[in-house]
Amino acid sequence: MPRTQPRSSRARARTVVAAAVALASLSAVASCRKAKAEADGNVFDPDAVAMDAYIYAYPLITMDQTRRVATNASRAGAKHAPMGQFANMPSYPDPSFRDVTAPNANTLYSAAWLDLSAGPYVLSLPDEHGRYYLMPMLDAWTNVFASPGTRTTGTAVQRYVVVGPDWNGSVDVPDAEVIKAPTNLVWIVGRTFAQETPNDLDAVHQLQRQYSLVPLSAFGKEYAPPAGRVDPAVDMETSVRDQVNRLDATTFFNRLAMLMKENPPAEADSAIVARMASIGIVPGRTFDARKLGPDASVILQTLPRRALQRVVGYSTLVPNVNGWQYSTDLGEYGTDYDRRAYAAYFGLGANLPQDAIYPVTMTDGSREALDGSQSYVLHFPKDQQPPVKGFWSVTMYDQHFFFVSNPIHRYQISPTQSPVTYNPDGSLDLYIQRNSPGLAREKNWLPSPSGPFVLMLRMYWPGDAVINGTWKPPAVMPATSVTNQ
Repeated sequence: MPRTQPRSSRARARTVVAAAVALASLSAVASCRKAKAEADGNVFDPDAVAMDAYIYAYPLITMDQTRRVATNASRAGAKHAPMGQFANMPSYPDPSFRDVTAPNANTLYSAAWLDLSAGPYVLSLPDEHGRYYLMPMLDAWTNVFASPGTRTTGTAVQRYVVVGPDWNGSVDVPDAEVIKAPTNLVWIVGRTFAQETPNDLDAVHQLQRQYSLVPLSAFGKEYAPPAGRVDPAVDMETSVRDQVNRLDATTFFNRLAMLMKENPPAEADSAIVARMASIGIVPGRTFDARKLGPDASVILQTLPRRALQRVVGYSTLVPNVNGWQYSTDLGEYGTDYDRRAYAAYFGLGANLPQDAIYPVTMTDGSREALDGSQSYVLHFPKDQQPPVKGFWSVTMYDQHFFFVSNPIHRYQISPTQSPVTYNPDGSLDLYIQRNSPGLAREKNWLPSPSGPFVLMLRMYWPGDAVINGTWKPPAVMPATSVTNQ
């Protein structure tokens, strides 16, 4: 039997976690109250403005840092490629992959970064022959502004001309649809579903080689992508999220000001843009900290820590269903800057809910923290698996939302992707534990690490029952409380 953490220790741990979340929530509430008072004309609080500016900017800074790492290459490879070129991953990410939090191991990534300030790009997609795939396009603020793929545009040959926000030229590309991006920085996060067989992986590799990006100015001509420039100053080892979180506030705001020049805020952001200008954050200009007043040094020194507490504390506002927390409104954020920052922190590149929904749990059905010292079962009654038109999976992460090494190199389970064993009554049990549940159950085994862990239930092309809440994910239960099927 696995060793059980003493209940008193677990209770103390829960108390500490609850206190931390409460502190973050109180900080968020206090900041919102200050912002409201300021908006009502009652007070000018530079600390509240700086806090809201950090939250507002967090996704933009994270996108930029991700771009710096992802494009720091002389030629296109599996994980990195120069601007304007696809990086096609030939296999699923493994524990060494740290560029993006919460990666998936169901699809092969084909990712590309575009700088539209120099001109449009032509994106060409091959015939997928009915295969599930999607090519969501994100602007610099992490909003999904287009999502070609099986759900929206089918799987036949397709072509798009992606243009920047200020571009007004003409397009002479046969059978092409023009997509206007809200910002000059664009991230295409292509995902192509693949079975875990050599033949199917090879078929997807052939499709990836046909995903094409060409500058509009070079379309129809012989074109060889230029070599990229490798910047040795870019940290290629530390996770992007850690790099962003370690930026001091002055560097953070200076980068924000420069990025806003090429990636204009939305019209709906005019209020916060004006407020940021009042504390010295103006697009294209050096951050003027003097406008924060006499407490500038104190505000800036403590701001990143306090703001990140607020980002993490947003989790208390996310609906909880049987221990699973998830939103059905990611991908487009409007002026909900806290929700946008929360999504960028925990899973940069979130899709529209019609494309994917991602319930996450860190606790079992009794609200005890998930831990590798315990064994768990996730039980789906007959005909109660997630209702999806694409696929679903359960993925294992450590507490930082990265994959965890395990003896069988399995980081997720998806009945669509690999065989599982059903119970005689048609129900399905997934065994979540550190050690093998035995040969007869090993197809259904999702190995856990030795300590705390996180589970994510991915549902691609979810049915209406998922989006409207009619279908609910079952709780993760301790193995000892589940009757053997």
